[in-house]
Amino acid sequence: MHTTALVLFSGGQDSTTCLADALSRYERVETLGFEYGQRHRIEMDVRQTVRDQLCERFPAWAPRLADDHLLNVDSLSQIGGSSLTDEVAFAMQADGLPNTFVPGRNLLFLTLAGALAYRRGLQVIVTGVCETDYSAIPIAATTR
Repeated sequence: MHTTALVLFSGGQDSTTCLADALSRYERVETLGFEYGQRHRIEMDVRQTVRDQLCERFPAWAPRLADDHLLNVDSLSQIGGSSLTDEVAFAMQADGLPNTFVPGRNLLFLTLAGALAYRRGLQVIVTGVCETDYSAIPIAATTR
């Protein structure tokens, strides 16, 4: 049975829901956030407040919530081309994707989370991806 988890935690609605779920399931939960040059920082700015409030409002979870980690992956902003990292207004692109799409962002996040989880001895990685983000990402699938 798994007893530890790493939650990819931005401080927003999706990741807070994932954190609450993980705290209800696992004995020790650590969190991981990413700085990638995102323009809208409100979620990152409230991460610690959300962690504190969860512990205050759900005291049984407080001993389960362990270390918080923050990794800098500003290479995503260096690649550019997204309204999340560049000073451009939201728009749909010619390829049908919104310009909020940051190619490889979630893949990079999960790769780094896997490395950190391994080093920290954490057994489960938890992430929440918004359905509207998922629906715009081209996915190739094969069947055998």
